[in-house]
Amino acid sequence: MIKLNVNSTVLEIDADPETPLLWVLRDHLGMTGTKFGCGKAMCGACTVHLDGVPVRSCLVPLNAVEGKAVTTIEGLSADRSHVLQKAWIELDVPQCGYCQSGQLMSAAALLNANPDPSDADIDAAMAGNICRCGTYSRIRAAVHRAAELLKASGAHA
Repeated sequence: MIKLNVNSTVLEIDADPETPLLWVLRDHLGMTGTKFGCGKAMCGACTVHLDGVPVRSCLVPLNAVEGKAVTTIEGLSADRSHVLQKAWIELDVPQCGYCQSGQLMSAAALLNANPDPSDADIDAAMAGNICRCGTYSRIRAAVHRAAELLKASGAHA
């Protein structure tokens, strides 16, 4: 049994310690918001936070996350109240939506580190996330909008 802290809930998982975190989240915990894209950490669809840092869960083995805090898209907000979710909805960012959980998790890490990012900051932080529909300009606009909402509320991402 391996103890995990997922979205502030401590869980015990009975799985092979080398199982990628992505499959533990999806298959063992039923948390299907984190998506499988490429399995090689090249597309960003499986992005989650590990102790606040965005990682590609398809390549992170279960035994590497024991004792660390894992945050998934489900942990960002259950009711779409996170500023990024509000901005994404307001600006109609998703087209097919498949990559969006990874996009949102990368954007959340960016705003936690830099609450007023420039276009270059956003492009650098989001560079590892592929959107096959090409909504990059809307993603950038939504990150800027979320930064505005954060500034207005005085809250943290």
